[in-house]
Amino acid sequence: MITVTILTKNSESSLKATLDSVKDFSEVLVFDTGSTDKTLEIAAHTPNVKIFQEAFTGFGPTHNRASSLATYDWILSLDSDEILTSSLSKEILTLSLDPSRVYQIQRKNYFNGKWIKGCGGWHPDWVIRLYNRTATRFSDAAVHEKIISNGLSLHSLPSPVLHTPYRNMSDFLAKMQTYSTLFAEQNKGLKSSSLLKAILHGWSAFLKSYLLKRGCFCGKEGLIISLYNGHTAFYKYLKLTEL
Repeated sequence: MITVTILTKNSESSLKATLDSVKDFSEVLVFDTGSTDKTLEIAAHTPNVKIFQEAFTGFGPTHNRASSLATYDWILSLDSDEILTSSLSKEILTLSLDPSRVYQIQRKNYFNGKWIKGCGGWHPDWVIRLYNRTATRFSDAAVHEKIISNGLSLHSLPSPVLHTPYRNMSDFLAKMQTYSTLFAEQNKGLKSSSLLKAILHGWSAFLKSYLLKRGCFCGKEGLIISLYNGHTAFYKYLKLTEL
């Protein structure tokens, strides 16, 4: 048996589609960290959902707290803006699960209704999301957390999950603010920074995304995403300099 865990905060625009895509799982655990919109109302109207409400303590620790509340040891971790394809749902539900394995899924990332096949962090985008909590867990990183796979074999699932991380410019700005702050707090005292380093990291992230990761072939969406990647890198190190 598998518990699906989903972290939420003001996720009303995407949560219903996510919950609909996991309707065949016996338990879905929605872990909310302070929603003020209709997120909890949407979750409460879904029969297989259990709701927990606690403070956000960083992405890694919050994921681990959510998994600790699950009924089952097998955890499928989803974001509230991800949708399981029907083929992926069937694959996962019919897997012969092995605790010595972790299972990775390819995300198809969309922006403006377009599958983005380039840009840094957007394609290819394989993420480990299915694991046994008695064998591993998420790292304790506040941001860019990952399931620890050391000593475990990696198995890839062929069907994708659909991901729409940004629906408008406000989403870009909000996530830039959140991620840059978490990065700075996480790396305070561990990494050095300066205005010059912030500028260099910003330009490097933009050029890597737009040229090396082929964002230039993704139209205006590729340019917007690459500019976002550059600006986020710049503000991450600028905030670190400030701290």
